[in-house]
Amino acid sequence: VSDQKPLGCWSVKHGQIITCPVVCNFETHEYIAVHDDKVLRIWKDEDVNLDKVFKATLSADVYRIHSLPHGEPLVLFKGGGVRTLDVLLEAPQQEIENFISDEVIKWSEALLEGQEPILIFATEKDGNFFIYVQKFKLNMLHKYKLEQQELSNPLSFTAYIKNQIITLLCLYSNGSVYKVLIPLQRHSEEEEQILSKSLLLKLLVSGSVLKGTSFVVLDKDHVAVLGSLTAFGEESKECLTIWNTKFQTLQTSKELPLGTSGQLWCYGEKFFFTHGKVLTVIIYKCETSSLAAAVGKLKDSQTSDVSSFINWNTLSDEELVVSLQSQQSVALKSESKMTLRSRRNSVAKAQPDTLTVGQLLLDIKDSSSAAIEDELKQLLSKAQMPDFQATIGCIITALVNRCKRDPVFYPRNFLVQLIGKRELSYSLCPDLMAVALEKKDVHLLQICLQRFPDIPEEITYACLKVFLSISDDYLERTDVNLDSVICYIDIESNNKEVKTEIVENGFNNELEEDHCDTAFAKETHLKNDGEFCPVGPQKAALLNAVLHSAYSETFLLPHLKDLPAQQAVLFLRYLHYLYVKSSEKITTTLPGVLSPTINQIMDWMCLILDAHFTVMVMLPEAKGLLSSLHKFVRAQVRFYSELNKIEGSLQELQRLKRQKETQTYSIEVLELI
Repeated sequence: VSDQKPLGCWSVKHGQIITCPVVCNFETHEYIAVHDDKVLRIWKDEDVNLDKVFKATLSADVYRIHSLPHGEPLVLFKGGGVRTLDVLLEAPQQEIENFISDEVIKWSEALLEGQEPILIFATEKDGNFFIYVQKFKLNMLHKYKLEQQELSNPLSFTAYIKNQIITLLCLYSNGSVYKVLIPLQRHSEEEEQILSKSLLLKLLVSGSVLKGTSFVVLDKDHVAVLGSLTAFGEESKECLTIWNTKFQTLQTSKELPLGTSGQLWCYGEKFFFTHGKVLTVIIYKCETSSLAAAVGKLKDSQTSDVSSFINWNTLSDEELVVSLQSQQSVALKSESKMTLRSRRNSVAKAQPDTLTVGQLLLDIKDSSSAAIEDELKQLLSKAQMPDFQATIGCIITALVNRCKRDPVFYPRNFLVQLIGKRELSYSLCPDLMAVALEKKDVHLLQICLQRFPDIPEEITYACLKVFLSISDDYLERTDVNLDSVICYIDIESNNKEVKTEIVENGFNNELEEDHCDTAFAKETHLKNDGEFCPVGPQKAALLNAVLHSAYSETFLLPHLKDLPAQQAVLFLRYLHYLYVKSSEKITTTLPGVLSPTINQIMDWMCLILDAHFTVMVMLPEAKGLLSSLHKFVRAQVRFYSELNKIEGSLQELQRLKRQKETQTYSIEVLELI
């Protein structure tokens, strides 16, 4: 998710519908899905076509599959029956009991008490709600009736288990959260015990009721609620809110103007929810709850000025400021495509002898470059800094905002230093590369491409286009890191390669020369066969950085089609050169630091050819290149084909070598049949 790259995609046939959420079996690393209510599918990462994976048709409709970290997945059927996956697969057509013929399941959750799985689910019938608790160890199913609430119904549930007691939290349509305690040890023998509930929280924001759609428990004192807020005379606004249940206070909230699906997930101290058309991921951090923190009066001089960091994304061009003294007990930092920004709660005066992050962010808006650089060095020299990545991200964002307002202001050296020495990402400072592209700061772009794992394909393409458009003469005067090319391009002799010992990895010019080649191909053979690098070392190093950037072919290909034809040919020439160079050694590995791999070279060759195949065929200057490339690839295919023929013999040699312990000196004769 942090890299925003799709890792896999599987589709059912037209007309089939996936009817419950897909889960992962942690024990076998397999995915489990159900389509059309009864058809079970199980597959792994390497499987491509769902039609060819394991399939089982069940005897009853499935409501939900629950996966547990250290156990078999649990399958809950719409009739209330439950089976572990392994038991179900032994006989897929086994009869499933129906406990709730007239009731409809509204929610379910799997919990662990020690090593014992517990399944809890809620049903509804004629406005009445029932809670079922399934204990697998004793094979017992307990049924409870939820105490009714006048003029209000539960919309969402969540539960956790501690000390043999299930705590069930219910979000009601009247904007209240109720708590229900369910002991695992049931003492009453009544068939249907009524559960009483107690008010935990009223969701009131400035006198208006928050109509929640889903919520999750963060810790014993905090919950997150996703819902809509309607103020008097205004339109309804969706928002994500964090509440302190201990002191009944709203800790923080964020308006979501693009709308959501109404669903909120929480896993591994991260929120997941859809905002518009994107999946948003937000890291949260719960601190120890205190009354002072809950009401925004925490003034502990020992705490850091960024001990609690609120980094919401603001969808407009508002200025970035930071709360110096924390008013929130839940720290949130966004790891989605959105920019990290903080909400202005209060800006306290910094101590004269101690520079704070908040004071620095304010100074960045109007101080001189030299003064800002001195303050940055002072701040970064601190031994410890909480939320370090988020802090650096906010500082860079503030610097970039200043650059956009003030064209003269551009602390290039310090930006290079910050990016080069810190583990950052594109999502922490998304406007940085846009500013660097505008100023054609190729060195900063090179570092970003090498270090950021989540650069959007549109930005990767923009970098490629800029690198190809800048002349080699201009690049010779710029500061570019040449570590990736210095070992295979001679920097001192007019961009010609250092002569190295060549192992012709299956390629023989004489054998591969096609006698039907046209005169044009013969004339341009020396130019196109990859013998000389078509670009200078600086441009080669920049293009290598592009080759290292992660991408998704689906999103990158449409942009590559906009690359001018001449630039596409030049880039393909360079890729051809790299391909020939990497094939000179048996290891097919280019020397140097961060040099492109053979897989990266081949993948980008295919991308350029896919995007510009028609243009390449029509352009006269590309004809010789394509011919030379074709012959070289054909030679490689033949060479590896010959290697495959003797693969068995080579494996046998390895086996014999392991079996025999040779002395200091020996002569062995091995016959290859």
